[in-house]
Amino acid sequence: MNVRQFTTSVTTALLPIYPQPEAQAIAALVAEHLLQLDALERMMEAQQPIADGAEAALQPLLARLLTHEPVQYVLGIAYFVDMELEVTPATLIPRPETEELVHLIRQEQAGRTGLRVLDVGTGSGCLALGLARALPATEVLAVDISAEALAVAQRNAARFAPGVAFEQVDILNGLPKGIALGSLDILVSNPPYVRESERPAMRDNVLAWEPATALFVPDADPLLFYRRLAEVGRALLRTGGSIYLEINELLGIETADLLTPDNFEDVRVLPDMFGKARMVRGTRR
Repeated sequence: MNVRQFTTSVTTALLPIYPQPEAQAIAALVAEHLLQLDALERMMEAQQPIADGAEAALQPLLARLLTHEPVQYVLGIAYFVDMELEVTPATLIPRPETEELVHLIRQEQAGRTGLRVLDVGTGSGCLALGLARALPATEVLAVDISAEALAVAQRNAARFAPGVAFEQVDILNGLPKGIALGSLDILVSNPPYVRESERPAMRDNVLAWEPATALFVPDADPLLFYRRLAEVGRALLRTGGSIYLEINELLGIETADLLTPDNFEDVRVLPDMFGKARMVRGTRR
């Protein structure tokens, strides 16, 4: 069996539970992982025979994929910006939309050095590590309520941004110990924002596998994390410091309204690559 046939066989096996484009994308990731090829090599070496043992190694992975387990958890990795991050069911799988938050901050903060950054709800560490690599000489603290998530983020940091610091914090009930009031340059967060009533619209591979505590908020108070983050921003950001938030596309205006004019200026709701309201940013007065 050659590389192309191997990839096609994985696609075919996944077609009963995934649309063809998604089955093909998952199959490509699996083939590249098992055959130790990058995307270009997989195409260039399509006619080459696969390594001994690849078919046997595929079977346990395929069995997990057929239960709707996300390919990122099956392989233990997810790609974010220019990093191959470890992910586990203790962490959300980083999305391309979240990459856009890194690009926005890098663009707005270009040319500045020595910034102090706080990432709230770091999960795999994707935002914290992406910003540490994008902004020179930046001091980054990443916090999360989950010890399991922090352990994953610390392993990722050891590979990609060893200078990032970590602290276990329940942000709804406290502040990080490592940041003085009024000293922060950037506050960034991708907090839970999916309303419980939105569960029926979500896919099985998200609902059954990704951590619910990092996804869902009650319908009665869907902005509870953003309300608290606005308070954290008022307390920790210096004058001229910036807050950047990933948001529920259906609650952009409501989220922006929490950054009140007496505390924040230049408050904007920004779209993602698909034109959906995905980010809110503001500057501390």
